[in-house]
Amino acid sequence: MALRRHRLPRFWLVATLSLVAAGVGSALWWEKQLPRRLEAAAARGDLEACLRYGEQMAALRWLSGGGQDAQAGCRRTQAEQLWSRSEWTGAIALQRKLAQSPVALDSDRERLVVWEDQLRNQAVERFREGDLDRSLALLEPLGVAGNADGDALGDTFREIWNRNQLDHDRGDRLVREERWWEALAAINRLDHPWWQNRAADLRRRAEAGIEASREAEEALHTHGDGPSDAVPAEELDPVVQRHLAAGMDAWQAFEAGCRELGGRIEEFGPESACRR
Repeated sequence: MALRRHRLPRFWLVATLSLVAAGVGSALWWEKQLPRRLEAAAARGDLEACLRYGEQMAALRWLSGGGQDAQAGCRRTQAEQLWSRSEWTGAIALQRKLAQSPVALDSDRERLVVWEDQLRNQAVERFREGDLDRSLALLEPLGVAGNADGDALGDTFREIWNRNQLDHDRGDRLVREERWWEALAAINRLDHPWWQNRAADLRRRAEAGIEASREAEEALHTHGDGPSDAVPAEELDPVVQRHLAAGMDAWQAFEAGCRELGGRIEEFGPESACRR
């Protein structure tokens, strides 16, 4: 019984070592096959197999010489095909790997820069046209659609968009409330072309409301029916225009002009007037 107990551990040890040796032998055999398989896949144009074998060789630190050249050729062709199909994420990812490889050509690095610039320019154009979602999708392959710090290009797009949306909505509400000067001030803060165009009708209504208020006040002042302490429009307008030219928004210019002429802003329902 003692002899049998001693033989069993030796048996399992031999069996284990045999399995390990078989596994190592298989791995070595596969490693030796990889360079030939990679070059064969590249020669027949099987890009997926070529890239797969290249990644396996790179993981085993076997990739060198002809293998690197073959893998680079496959990456180059595959990236171009993906780009032509508008599969930006895959194309940029492959082109980056190619540009960073030891066998990269100057043209590989130049193509990466060109593609990245094209995507960035398209994103800016879509953003200016008012398609925020599409612009962010174009920035995604570049890795600048957003980050935790909030300082990526995509984060800037979102901040501009949200700010313009808030000012537009404020201008719309103030126009409906017939608070013309405040509405025009909100509309003048818009700095995105799409939102500026969207607010064109609001601007016309606000400016028409301001003009109508001015004409009504002038008529009252001319006929002596209005309060004698109203600041005449012919005095107020040049001062307001000067403040507008200095960079103030419409409401700030109106307030500053009124104060400068010794007046104060008074609210009469939806209307605002400058009176001494």
